[in-house]
Amino acid sequence: MNANNASPAPARVINGVDTDALFATIDAVKADPGLAEFQFRADNRWLDGGHNRSTIKGFRGCRQEDQTRTAPFVMDADEPPVLLGRDAGANPVEYVLHALAACLTTTMVYHAAARGIAIRGIESRLEGDLDLRGFLGLDDTVRKGYREVRVLFDVDSDASPEVLRELAKYSPVYDIVSNSLPVKVQVRTSA
Repeated sequence: MNANNASPAPARVINGVDTDALFATIDAVKADPGLAEFQFRADNRWLDGGHNRSTIKGFRGCRQEDQTRTAPFVMDADEPPVLLGRDAGANPVEYVLHALAACLTTTMVYHAAARGIAIRGIESRLEGDLDLRGFLGLDDTVRKGYREVRVLFDVDSDASPEVLRELAKYSPVYDIVSNSLPVKVQVRTSA
């Protein structure tokens, strides 16, 4: 058979990740670090009380605006009745737990695939402790957000817990919540 009639080699897939595409992406970023710059965006609108809605659609990556998403992702946030809401969605600090769980899981899966480590299943439980006195402005010594977040993973893999924990720590959301970063808040009024 000549090269023109040869079938392409099947992609090597580990943990549902096309590792050929993963390594091609890594090589492209090594050759051109500007491809690694991404900007993600969310738009939010207050609805009533504690209820607000975010839509996420566009993002910029690899020096261009993404054109693959045809519809936005819509996420409602609210508070439970005990916090004066109507429970129309998870509350914002619960979304932080979701974002952390999702990113730690994805990161572990991708980095394991890159190392040839098979993962057959992952489940996790996250708990965060928060004291409302900080949010309510009742005690300046009490943090407004979580004091601590605990993550427990149950992973079906032959890799050691130490290796898997190290892989998960490449997570961007883990970095966001475990390290301080600048957040610039601007407010415009219609008045």
